[in-house]
Amino acid sequence: MKSLLIIALFFIFSIGISQTNKEILEDIKKNQSELNEEYSNPKTSILDSLDQLTFKGLKFYPIDLKFRVEARFIRTPDEKPFLMKTSTERLPEYVKYGEAHFSIDEKDLVLSIFQSTNHENEEGYENYLFIPYTDLTSGDGSYGGGKYIDALIPEGNTIVIDFNKAYNPYCAYSHRYSCPIPPEENDLLVRIEAGVKVYGEH
Repeated sequence: MKSLLIIALFFIFSIGISQTNKEILEDIKKNQSELNEEYSNPKTSILDSLDQLTFKGLKFYPIDLKFRVEARFIRTPDEKPFLMKTSTERLPEYVKYGEAHFSIDEKDLVLSIFQSTNHENEEGYENYLFIPYTDLTSGDGSYGGGKYIDALIPEGNTIVIDFNKAYNPYCAYSHRYSCPIPPEENDLLVRIEAGVKVYGEH
C-alpha cells in the first residue's frame, strides 16, 4: 500500500513538472512568434524595405531548457553610471544593477546586468533590466555583435535568465541603427545555442 502511494505521488509530481515545462515551452514559442510578427508587419518591422519583401521568419536555435537558468542575483547598489559603447558615436548612460551567477555545462558563469538611467522616463520599462552578452556562438551561428535579453527586476535573490528568448540587436538587420555593444565582462566562454540565429542563415 505504501509503495503504491509513493508511485502515485511520483506520478502526480511528474505531471506537475511536465505541465510546468509545457507552460515554459509555450511561453518561449509565443515570444518567438511575436518577434516574427513584429518583423513581418510593415508598421512595426525594423527591417529594411527590401528585406521586408522577402522576410519569411527568423531562424531560432532549438528550444533547450538547459539554457533557461535560475541564477543567483547579487545587487550592486554602489555602482556609478557609465556611458555604454555602441555601434555608432551614441553613448547611452547605464548603471550596473547587479550580477547573475549560474552554471551551464558545469561551467560557472557571471553576467553583469544593467539598467538605463533614463528608465523612469520610458513608459512601460520602469522595472526593466538589460542583459547584453556574447558567447562562443557569436560569429559562429549567432550574430557577431552578441545578443540581448530583457528581464524584470526580481523581488528576491534569484533571477531567471532564459537564453531561448535572446534576440539580436537591430544592427544585425540594418546599419540604420545604433546598438549597445556588450561589455567584455559579459563575454561567456561557452556556446549558448539558444535564441535567434544570425540573420540570413538558412
